[in-house]
Amino acid sequence: MPPASPAVPGVDRRLFLSSLLGVAAAAGLSGCAGASAADSGAKGSAPLATSVPSGTSLKIASYQGVQQLQFKLAGLSDLPFTVSDWVNTGAGPDVINAFRAKSLDVANNAGIPPIQAHFQGYDAKIVAIDITRRPSYVFATKPGSDIRDVQGFKGKKLAFSQGQAQGVVLLRALKQAGLTHDDVHLVPLTSNQFFTALQAGQVDIAPLANQQAPAYLKQYGPKGAHTIATDVVDLLNLLWAPASVLADPAKAAAVAAYVPRWAKGQVWAYEHPDAWNEEFYVKTQNLTLAQAQSITALANKPLFPPSWDEAVRWEQGTADLLAEGGFVKRFKVDSLFDRRFEGLAAKAVPAEYQR
Repeated sequence: MPPASPAVPGVDRRLFLSSLLGVAAAAGLSGCAGASAADSGAKGSAPLATSVPSGTSLKIASYQGVQQLQFKLAGLSDLPFTVSDWVNTGAGPDVINAFRAKSLDVANNAGIPPIQAHFQGYDAKIVAIDITRRPSYVFATKPGSDIRDVQGFKGKKLAFSQGQAQGVVLLRALKQAGLTHDDVHLVPLTSNQFFTALQAGQVDIAPLANQQAPAYLKQYGPKGAHTIATDVVDLLNLLWAPASVLADPAKAAAVAAYVPRWAKGQVWAYEHPDAWNEEFYVKTQNLTLAQAQSITALANKPLFPPSWDEAVRWEQGTADLLAEGGFVKRFKVDSLFDRRFEGLAAKAVPAEYQR
């Protein structure tokens, strides 16, 4: 990992864009966000086809092989289209770059990457929503830290990824604690750099996903590292796709066929924790069964709302929070949602998962 960028209160927001996405992308694309993101609108350009034309293919994100494994275990592999590539990518900035390179057609992320893409002038739409009601992240300390709560973050160096869920979780936690971004030292990193930054003492705090924390604590807990839990949630777990993909009737139909299976796969994993622990966490992530069980004990029950109104309000609040910090320009998030797909996930799952 390259050395962390110098951290100072009120760090120049351009630093975040250049560190995550390159100076050229930041300078050349942010100005056209309003026009390009609004062109195709929130409702899409045409009704969805009821069947997928023969020969249609999609390139689908499957970070650490999760999606293929879920489909295999749940018996959902009979897709009515070809998956030309299962792309091992998950971080928001990486997904946006893959979208730009046309090496990815649909991805699974949190709510912040679509906002970041809009700010960069890249047009992509949300096509499925899973509501997350329980915290998915904890704040990990560097070894030997005496920080015990979010109020203790004041004046400290915090790992911050503007284009990922971890970034908005951190901002929401600070706001809840009565702190602003100017009260702390934000160090611009991507989430795959957090472990190394913590280990090296380049940051005092980094938000880690629940499934990441056990491995970190196993190695650094004996050296004084610990985690700080909060009730801050990142509400949205979503599927999204480039507007250019959704403008293709055949690919849009394939995405519409993929959405229900994505929802069913998540329900299957939630309802079969023992199998998921063994097949994913133990066999592919090299965790112990006890570590796997500690992760699934915190798992969110997947919830697929028939209406996206709550999701739109949450996304607007996230965009406004980023705008308050000067990280993006204010805009209405309605243009990020392709409502042609609204309800497809909910209709595919039992009633207890439809809310």
